[in-house]
Amino acid sequence: MKVVNEECPTITRIYNIGKSSRGLKIYAMEISDNPGEHETGEPEFRYTAGLHGNEVLGRELLLLLMQFLCKEYQDGNPRVRSLVTETRIHLVPSLNPDAAPGLTAAPGCPQGSELGNWALGHWTEEGYDLFENFPDLASALWAAEERRLVPHKFPNHHIPIPEHYLAEDATVAVETRAVMAWMDKNPFVLGANLQGGEKLVSYPFDTARPISEVPAAAPRPPDDYEDDNPELQETPDHAIFRWLAISYASAHLTMTETFRGGCHTQDMTNAMGIVQGAKWHPRAGSMNDFSYLHTNCLELSIYLGCDKFPHESELQQEWEKNKESLLTFMEQVHRGIKGLVTDQQGEPIANATIIVGGINHNIKTASGGDYWRILNPGEYRVSARAEGYNPSVKTCSVFYDIGATQCNFVLSRSNWKRIREIMAMNGNRPI
Repeated sequence: MKVVNEECPTITRIYNIGKSSRGLKIYAMEISDNPGEHETGEPEFRYTAGLHGNEVLGRELLLLLMQFLCKEYQDGNPRVRSLVTETRIHLVPSLNPDAAPGLTAAPGCPQGSELGNWALGHWTEEGYDLFENFPDLASALWAAEERRLVPHKFPNHHIPIPEHYLAEDATVAVETRAVMAWMDKNPFVLGANLQGGEKLVSYPFDTARPISEVPAAAPRPPDDYEDDNPELQETPDHAIFRWLAISYASAHLTMTETFRGGCHTQDMTNAMGIVQGAKWHPRAGSMNDFSYLHTNCLELSIYLGCDKFPHESELQQEWEKNKESLLTFMEQVHRGIKGLVTDQQGEPIANATIIVGGINHNIKTASGGDYWRILNPGEYRVSARAEGYNPSVKTCSVFYDIGATQCNFVLSRSNWKRIREIMAMNGNRPI
């Protein structure tokens, strides 16, 4: 990472997002034409790897990606220059550095995976599986839906972290706390975590919804393709997640091979290389579900292959298989709509809510009043709302070409806010 930073000092910055339980820094590389700050109107993207210390391929691929972006930017590659100037990219090769030292021989280890224990280094030093150590917000949302509290008393987005989870004695890894703080600090729009042991792209929800009390005689829709899995709950952004997953899998050289089958069981992806997490490996409290329900960021998991610990001689081949996918997926952050929400004086409005008609999942504007909403091609009724302002609604079109449609909103002060201000000036006496 230091070498890349020295080679490309004007577009890179190394920082750390926190420390591990052993006190090792969790390093991140930022790649941007203006490193060190969020530029208004520029979306933020992240790739993370090394959630499990024994899955080393993701770490190596992110190091190769840094080198590639640096060199191609310097060589004037128009695709890379466009990515770097229009996106703020964050790459974290090792989220679980404590588990990696036992495997530090990986890149130069001639023995490769023959000697690697399948589970060795999977957990943190304290015994946590980082990927599923996040608050289970999906179950909280569904419980609120059952009681008809959504959205007026319980939000469908930016669900707060439960208080018991933030307590000092909570069973939460220090690495998880660091990742959550990092997610809250940066207005990420799209991200993926690189894992291993399978070859597919998995998208939320990862949590399986408990089967509600349904009358036995209740008819089931005849064309329900998830008929065999009644607890499979799709996100409101299901079609968008599928598009994102396919963008990676279809650009990968071998992920969609139909004859391959799964690594351990039958192919769960119907030869598409993509699957909803809950259908394949249901688990609560995943990083992906948390990111979707607590922040604006759509997060997916990319499983790079059956071998968690490939031989050094295979690294170049693995890079070639994934290079196009890694770039194509990053470019998807520029799909959908983006814009600014301001007041009539042109001042940005932070934390305004952006609502897309037909998708029951809202997002919020960043501190500079800017927002990004990944959407599939189509025409959408979009509204912006903020406390103390009248809402504004407009129609925004999304096209097939990469490049988000600009959709700005100017909100006028609502009379109620003005009335409250006048009453306050009069000591709240009747006017």
